Amino acid sequence: MQLRAAQPEDALGVAHVHVRSWQAAYRGLLPAEYLDRLRPQDWASRYDFGSPDDCKPQTILATGKGSIHGFVTTMPSRDSDLPEHGELCALYVDPTQWGRGIGLALITAARARLLEQGFRNALLWILAGNVRGDRFYQLDHWAPDGQRRTDTVWGITVDELRYQRSLGTPPTPPGR
Repeated sequence: MQLRAAQPEDALGVAHVHVRSWQAAYRGLLPAEYLDRLRPQDWASRYDFGSPDDCKPQTILATGKGSIHGFVTTMPSRDSDLPEHGELCALYVDPTQWGRGIGLALITAARARLLEQGFRNALLWILAGNVRGDRFYQLDHWAPDGQRRTDTVWGITVDELRYQRSLGTPPTPPGR
């Protein structure tokens, strides 16, 4: 497995992982008819990969044998009450690759990226009832902070819970 930055030409491959992940992880949490209608081709045009702007979402891919196995997206916080936090916007692994350490590699890379950007703390939003995701994030020392929201994500209204964690101390730039 290799980790690398997503490029514009990766959009359809990422969309395939994204859709398959939603269909597997959110079955029973979102309407089946909605999940069954998801098409990677519809999602691929929504991604904006390759921007050098650190204020825009940045995506890291986990690849192997010519295919994308998972991805993680980070950016500065969009939450007005936590403006100094980094945000983990998305982390998805193809269901055929679950249990192989890809999620751990991606979340570790995401935390490192946010630290490099100078963030000491991070937040994420998780779909309410996502037991697998809750277990994964809590093992990585994320904790619910009591905030809930109802949001529209990819065309569907979802209930989400916010988690936070400390990232540690950002590295000191050379020469300081």
